[in-house]
Amino acid sequence: MTVSDIEVSAVIPAYNEAGRIEDIVRGAAPYADEVLVIDDGSTDDTARAAETAGARVFRQGRGGYIAAVKRGFREAAGRVVVTLDGDGEHRPDDIPRLAGPILRDEADLVLGRRRKIARLSERLISRLCRLRLPVHDTGTGLRAMRRDLALRLTLPGRCICGTSVLEARALGARIAEVPICLNRTDKPRRIAWGHVPQVFHVIKMLLQG
Repeated sequence: MTVSDIEVSAVIPAYNEAGRIEDIVRGAAPYADEVLVIDDGSTDDTARAAETAGARVFRQGRGGYIAAVKRGFREAAGRVVVTLDGDGEHRPDDIPRLAGPILRDEADLVLGRRRKIARLSERLISRLCRLRLPVHDTGTGLRAMRRDLALRLTLPGRCICGTSVLEARALGARIAEVPICLNRTDKPRRIAWGHVPQVFHVIKMLLQG
C-alpha cells in the first residue's frame, strides 16, 4: 500500500500501556489502513509491545496527551484520522462508523458520543459548548476528523475537551456525533484536575465568539 492509498489512520496516544496496547493495535488494524502509536515517554514496554502488534510507533519525551495527539496528526498519512485512547476503553470496531461520514463528505469531525459521561467536569464543559453548537460529548477520546482540519487545530490546554469542537466550528467544520459504547477497564480514574483550567480555556473561546 502506498501513502496515496491510505484513507484512514488510527492514532493511539499511550503512556505505560504495555499490558493493553497489543490488543488495541490488533483490534484497530482491520478497520484502519495504518495504526500509529505515540509513546508519550512510557517507562514500560509500551513501544515494543505496539511494534510487535504491527503499529508504527513514535517515541517522544513525556509531553502529555495534547503533544502526543498533535504528533499523531503530523505523522498520519490518512485522509481521515481517528483517535483512540490507549487504555482499551474504546472499541476499534467503531472506527468505520466514525470515519464513514467523513469519507462520504457528510462531515469534517465526528465525535463518538458516550452513553454516560462519568466526570462532572466533562459534563460541564460540554454544557458550555452547547451554548454555541448542538453537541453532547465534547470530551470523548474516540473521534474522527479530516487530517487537514486536524493539522489546523491548536488545541489550547491539556486536553481536547471543548476546545477541539469550538476550534473546528470556528474553522467552518461540519460536526456530527455517533453513539458509542465503552469497554470496561481496570484502570483507575483519577480526578481530572486539568479540567479546571480547561473550563477557562473554553469560556475564553466562547467569549471570543
